[in-house]
Amino acid sequence: MTDEAAIGPLDLAEHVDEALAVQALAFGLSADEVGVRRHIVVRHMTCPGARALGATTPDGRLVGFVYGMPNDRTHWWSTIVEPHLRRHGRDGWLDDSFVITELHVHPDHQARGIGRALITALTDAAAEPRSILSAIDVESPARGLYRSLGYVDLAEQVLFPSAPRAYAVMGAPLPLRR
Repeated sequence: MTDEAAIGPLDLAEHVDEALAVQALAFGLSADEVGVRRHIVVRHMTCPGARALGATTPDGRLVGFVYGMPNDRTHWWSTIVEPHLRRHGRDGWLDDSFVITELHVHPDHQARGIGRALITALTDAAAEPRSILSAIDVESPARGLYRSLGYVDLAEQVLFPSAPRAYAVMGAPLPLRR
């Protein structure tokens, strides 16, 4: 629990619209982008081992969420990042890793420990020895958070189809640094 939000299990398929409203504000998504992501999130939650946590205020508002799953090299994300990791001799990170698929906190609730609480609680329950994720490849509070938890850059300037900005792939041993 943070000062203002309780961290707990989230049925993301049931609360996808609330979660995507948070992501839209935190990430600057258009209504069309939210529509596309809705289908992706619902599909992801059917993957083996997929789990989600939410941060909820005392009045019941969802102000943050995280979800992830054990990595599968056949998933779209892995097929995009694998050549970038292989180029650096780091494609082994795709095996035995728990992927943080999304982590978002409402802008009014950022910089209060909610993101840190969400990601550490989710990865603490992972059976895998390490975690990987992708983040926009700029210096940002999110990248600073990930670095403080032990994530390091594995590949930079990774371009996803239809994404306007390049991403960095980051990895960390589990449990995450406190």
